[in-house]
Amino acid sequence: MDLRKVFTPEIIAAYWTEVANARSPYLGEALWTPAKKAGLDLKWLRGHKGAPVSLMPSAFDAKATFRDRPGFSITETEMPFFREGFKIKEKDRQELLRVQDSDDRYAQDVINRIFDDAAELIEGALVVPERMRMALLFPEGGDMQIVFKANGVDYSYNYDPAGSWKTANYKYLQGTRLWTASSTADPFADIDERKDTIRSLTGNELRYMVMNSTTAKLLYACDAVKNRFLATNGLALAYITNDEARAAVEKTTGLTILINDKIYKDEDGVAAKFVPDGYVSFIPDGNLGNTWFGTTPEEADLGDKSTVVETGVAITTLIDEHPVNINTFASEITLPSFERMDDVTVLKVIA
Repeated sequence: MDLRKVFTPEIIAAYWTEVANARSPYLGEALWTPAKKAGLDLKWLRGHKGAPVSLMPSAFDAKATFRDRPGFSITETEMPFFREGFKIKEKDRQELLRVQDSDDRYAQDVINRIFDDAAELIEGALVVPERMRMALLFPEGGDMQIVFKANGVDYSYNYDPAGSWKTANYKYLQGTRLWTASSTADPFADIDERKDTIRSLTGNELRYMVMNSTTAKLLYACDAVKNRFLATNGLALAYITNDEARAAVEKTTGLTILINDKIYKDEDGVAAKFVPDGYVSFIPDGNLGNTWFGTTPEEADLGDKSTVVETGVAITTLIDEHPVNINTFASEITLPSFERMDDVTVLKVIA
């Protein structure tokens, strides 16, 4: 068996297509549109449109007055680069030789394991932009930034250098208003206040509130939510399920609750949540920005030794002749833009 013909980037891509059909997409993939560009530079426009301003009255035959153009800022930066690989060593190759024996019942398992390694690299590549998007959607402490520190590399991107978004769009609850204080918290007032904030800042309406299950359970346990359900249904006392509490919140606020409990492992192999506990992100309808992918060195210079999946993830196979090793790499250059960050507001509900 000639692995140069069996284990090619094109065949790996075809295998990934089958795997991808069965995977559950990340939330950020629906909210940020994937896009491709050449090079590393990324420039995007953050508008500050605000609510519409009534046209100025004018007398006939008088010159028009000119209004100030709504403010905007241009963010320009260099996108980060990520790359990692798997190696089929000479000892592994000896095991693969068993595939030539059609009577070996473990043959397909061996092949599957090799292709699963490649799929694992691609899945790892998809984790990177999702971590970035969720860091923007749930800026812990209100700091709108993306930070990666591993393997001797330090990538840091501040999307709110002047702190204007944090001042206007981020709020943390305190004391009796915390959702952990179930008897005194008033989530309905908190949610209405966030809706009013975005309405006054941009004139736009919120559509969803995103959180994980831990935060949702705090919301459902609040007396204000229980009382709303009981009053709506004309009940004096009843056990309220999470589904019933959720329905009461959605009906009262007009917002749809999106629960995101997906997890990943960081560079140190430590499990982490994409959505942190105690945060609620309020978002409008539609896309929030773009997930930009650049052209990796492998894609640009290695020709048929490399192919691209998922818009910008380059899969490359290279063979070392001495010792004989087959190397598979996944690489990407990626960073999200966040054109609609001013339409997003975040509430921290725990201390």
